[in-house]
Amino acid sequence: MISIQHEGKLTVATVMGEFKIADYRQFEDEVGAQLKRVGKINLLIDLRGMLDYTLDVALEDIKFAREHAHDMGRIAIISEQEMVAWVALLTDLFVDTEIQVFDDEAMAREWLDESAV
Repeated sequence: MISIQHEGKLTVATVMGEFKIADYRQFEDEVGAQLKRVGKINLLIDLRGMLDYTLDVALEDIKFAREHAHDMGRIAIISEQEMVAWVALLTDLFVDTEIQVFDDEAMAREWLDESAV
């Protein structure tokens, strides 16, 4: 399950439970629409409640990252799982943006606020 909120040029996505392809498609639609409305955005992705994800989500993430390589400001990921950091590093190869993994939401938001998109 995914919850998505827009706060101006910041989009916040929170994943809970298993992250499935339908959730990712919702994420793609919401982010795409927000990019059309306001232009370049920052993303805050909270994965602390994510229990698992499917392989098709990982593949779709790489595809989406390549398609929007120049559309994002900064991407902050909140997670305590080491695997998430590795996935972020892999995604970083395909995008022209800064990606950082945090275990604290306040620190993630502070880092995003430093960026003017």
